[in-house]
Amino acid sequence: VQLVESGGGLVQPGGSLRLSCAASGFTFSRYTMRWDRQVPGKQRESVATISSTGDKSNYAASVKGRFTISRDNVKNTVDLQMNSLKPEDTAVYYCVRTLGNYWGQGTQVTVSS
Repeated sequence: VQLVESGGGLVQPGGSLRLSCAASGFTFSRYTMRWDRQVPGKQRESVATISSTGDKSNYAASVKGRFTISRDNVKNTVDLQMNSLKPEDTAVYYCVRTLGNYWGQGTQVTVSS
């Protein structure tokens, strides 16, 4: 299982970023996927989850209405569109295969003026 995140960076409050995760080493279309985030010294938070077929998704209350998770089962990617970003969204964001709890290496998102 390999998960490689990209798309993080520095953005001003109110801005947008799109994270992408490229998956390989398993049959991607069979698995629910998730984006988590973690701030040093704090517990990891599940941000958004998407079903294997992409027809169902769930969001943490803190990001609902601002973030959108999507997937492409042909390209084997799962994305996280983040809008109206706030300083409290600053964290390392991880792509996760829920079954087996496999993580990528993470991508840093910093929201600051």
